[in-house]
Order: sequence, then C-alpha cells, then structure tokens
Amino acid sequence: MLRSIQLKDANVAEANAEARQAQPAAAPLPFAIEYRGVTRRFKNRQGKGEMTAVSDVSIGIKAGEFVSLIGPSGCGKSTLLNMGAGLYAPSEGQVTLAGKPVRGPSQQVAFMLQKDLLMPWRSIQKNVELGMQIRGRSKAERAEVAKALLARCHLKGFENHYPHQLSGGMRQRAALARTLAVEPDVLLMDEPFSALDAQTKMVLQQDLAQMLADEGKTALMITHDLAEAIALSDRVFVMSERPGTIIEEITIDLPHRDNPIERRKQAGMNEYVAHLMELLKVGRDDHLG
Repeated sequence: MLRSIQLKDANVAEANAEARQAQPAAAPLPFAIEYRGVTRRFKNRQGKGEMTAVSDVSIGIKAGEFVSLIGPSGCGKSTLLNMGAGLYAPSEGQVTLAGKPVRGPSQQVAFMLQKDLLMPWRSIQKNVELGMQIRGRSKAERAEVAKALLARCHLKGFENHYPHQLSGGMRQRAALARTLAVEPDVLLMDEPFSALDAQTKMVLQQDLAQMLADEGKTALMITHDLAEAIALSDRVFVMSERPGTIIEEITIDLPHRDNPIERRKQAGMNEYVAHLMELLKVGRDDHLG
C-alpha cells in the first residue's frame, strides 16, 4: 500500500513538472523607455533640403535604471530627449514608454532642464505644487506632497520664499522637487546641474541619486561632465558627431550607484573617464573646432 502511494505521488510530481515545462515562458517586461531605430530629420532654415539630427538610434532603458547620454555639442542628444517627451515624432523608427508608442506629451514623463524655470510670482511651495494643480489634485494633497518633497530636498523652512530669494543650488533643488511631485515613471534631464559650482553640483547629484533609488524611478540624462555620467549611471551611451549615432554603450561596473560621492572614490573611476575622453577625442588636435 505504501509503495502504491509513493508511486502515485511520483507520477503526480512528474506530471506537474511536465506541465510547468510546457507552459510558455513569461514575456519579458517592456523597457520603461525605448528608442527603436530612431532617425529625426529637420528642414534646413533656408527651407531647402533636410538636416539629419540623429540616425538609427536604438536604446532600451529598464525600469529603475539611470542612463546618461554624452557626445559632442549638436549631435542630437536633446533631440532624443524631446522625442522621448513626445514634443515631436521621429522621422523614422519609434519611441515607446512601457511598450506603448509615444504619440505626444505623457504624464509618465517629466523634464528637468539646466534652467530651473521657477515662476517668480509663486512661492517655492506653490512652484512645486504647479504640476499637481494642473492634474487636478486637491489643495490639501498638493500641500502635503510639496512640503514632504521640499524637506527631502533640504528646503524645509523655505516653502514661502520666492525664487529670487534662493541661491542657484537651492532653486535647482526646488526644480527637482517640482519634477518628482508629479510622480513620473521616467525623468528626462538635460544638463540639470551644469550651471552650478562643483561642490553644489556634487551635493545635488547625491540627492538625486538617493531619491531616484528610493523611488525606483527611471532616468535618462544628457551631460557633458564625464565624471558626472559615470558617478550617476548604470550605463553610458556615447554619441558621434551629427548625424548622431550610438558609437558605444558602456556599463558602469562600479558600486554605489545611489551614492555618487562614494562612487567617485572607487579605483576604477579614472579608467572610465579616460576611456570616455578617448572616445570623444578630448584634447586631440583633430577634435578642435
């Protein structure tokens, strides 16, 4: 009798194993944002002919990943961000958010620029509340979220100040709080810290990295600061001169992505910087002009 039960159990286990093997594998999750063979052309200012800004660019960014774009000025980096934000469509190829085509501006995406673009007639808290107000959230909820984010951005006590009363670094902290207040899935950042002094920049990089890691946000950032790209990113994409194409994808195999100050101290940091300098021909005569 015992042997019969054991054989029956073995047969059931074998049948279950076969059933599991027969089931199709789960489909991979779509990228948070993906560029698929994207090309963008613009008409020349004279109206004759076209200029290709970016050509056949493919980038897939997973949820929670931080990716940086670097390359020469005018190579199409901002064009890629604008297409990701739905400000205009690719001439060829496709941009998707969570697997769905981008057909215009989306509430899933928030933009952060070099200029903070704070409204001078609104208090810092009211600036942070603006996106939530546009989306119809209640006054009480807006105030609660704004105060919490300002505290996280080290601006507690400055809620009722106006932009002209804050330093450049404090204004950019407020801009970061405003960006996060609308709870985007994807942050697109165009040189957000380039106007700041080196020390303030590193402090804000630290805040950004920790907040994005805590929230599990996805980020795509343009920067000309090679050390910044390495300190903040999971991966760095290097673009060619116009028409911009991807010439190399670099995975940053260093610890402390959520702590860029600590990452800057790692032994391999300078090797990544040197490699990026070589790719971009920094300091070489054939790169002048």
